[in-house]
Amino acid sequence: MGTSNPVTLTVEAIVNKPVEHVWKVWTEPAHIKQWNNASEDWHTPHAENDLRVGGAFSSRMEAKDGSFGFDFGGTYDQVDLHETIAYSLGDGRKVKISFVPEGETTKIVESFEAEETNAVEMQQAGWQAILDNFKKYAESLEEA
Repeated sequence: MGTSNPVTLTVEAIVNKPVEHVWKVWTEPAHIKQWNNASEDWHTPHAENDLRVGGAFSSRMEAKDGSFGFDFGGTYDQVDLHETIAYSLGDGRKVKISFVPEGETTKIVESFEAEETNAVEMQQAGWQAILDNFKKYAESLEEA
């Protein structure tokens, strides 16, 4: 099953909202469906999230024209309220997200193990695009 030492990539963003707001927008399915896409021609029509250690999450990501889609999901390994979320994807890859409050802003640092199908540059750009979309959406909301 793949290499024993996958490459870990990191993306980050500073969201101009307090951590409580950021956490809520990151974890609630109604919000996830609004920000979880890397480009305007993709969307997430369905999302489920059982935010606890051992809990599962799943997002259905699809091209809006219906030409392609996939399920993105996994199981939580660590959940520390307003601090850390770590999970394992279906293929065993690990992801860790840190939420760092900096006054009225929150720095998000997301590290993930790359998969072997696509170029790492493409994966890095894709995850960064989703994170940038999250930032834009979270900042557009008065309250989560």
